[in-house]
Amino acid sequence: MRVLVTGMGGELGTRVTNLLEADDAVTDILGMDLFPPRRRIFRSEFHRVEPGDRRKAVHLVRDFDPEVVLHVGIFEPHSRTSPTEARLGTAASAVSVLGAAASCPSLQAIVVRSGIEVYGRRRGAPTRPDETIEPAPTSPFGRSLAHVEQVAAEAGQVAGVPVTAVRLGPIVGPSIPSPLGRYLRLPAVAVDPLSELPFSLLHQEDACQAMVAAASVGHDGPLNVVGAGAVTATQAVLMGRRIPVPVMGPGWRLAAAAAELLGAPLPPHSQELLTRGCTADGALARTVLGIEPRTTHEVVAQLYRWDEVDHELGAAAGAHA
Repeated sequence: MRVLVTGMGGELGTRVTNLLEADDAVTDILGMDLFPPRRRIFRSEFHRVEPGDRRKAVHLVRDFDPEVVLHVGIFEPHSRTSPTEARLGTAASAVSVLGAAASCPSLQAIVVRSGIEVYGRRRGAPTRPDETIEPAPTSPFGRSLAHVEQVAAEAGQVAGVPVTAVRLGPIVGPSIPSPLGRYLRLPAVAVDPLSELPFSLLHQEDACQAMVAAASVGHDGPLNVVGAGAVTATQAVLMGRRIPVPVMGPGWRLAAAAAELLGAPLPPHSQELLTRGCTADGALARTVLGIEPRTTHEVVAQLYRWDEVDHELGAAAGAHA
């Protein structure tokens, strides 16, 4: 199986590549990204490609003629890029790569990284949406993810192949550059005790396992991947022995400015999560992908312990590619 991995240079993309390399059924792996891989790769071919370099991206994709596309190339605002760069890079990468893949004769499946932010948090919206709920994003990041899903769906229709939109819960972990993770690790964390609702999280390793598993399943449609359970912002802060600072209404502007000065910018989708909650029903993904992500409480506990990520390449992991 020939697999194309976009976003190979990021923490998630590099780990996805390592999992693919451990599977003998995966014969060839081609990766592209703005950044080089975060750790060593052994039998994959990597190309540095600017998100806006459509010509180079299309040339690489068509020459490789992938059987499976794993589109991990999503730029989260304030992860490594500014909000504007993240939005433009995410859109450009999706259009270039997925558009080119649609014309590849060997293509069999498309898997794209998305997030439960696509459901949005409008008034009256379901607090725990499943995959039957139509996306209605209320943050710039949610709208970027919804656009990627739309581009992927159109590419899948042209190619006549299944498209899996893996809607990951907010990802945190000891080594991933997560704006939410950086914010929660501040010594004092702003919370809104009057409006905060629970949110679910996903460990970075479980996110990678889910993406790789989806590559072998060929599910056509979205899948919510989240850790079981949920916490409020105050609960998470207290678990980390940080100081919760009550903030309401306009006070969030000051809190966000203070967090940015401390090196933890708070993008709109993270602030929305802290005040309006962010959960989803992950039952379908557990059944289809055969994975059981760490619980949200386990993810929070590990975030504050700064543990090393456990990169076990067990038999189950190797089988999902």
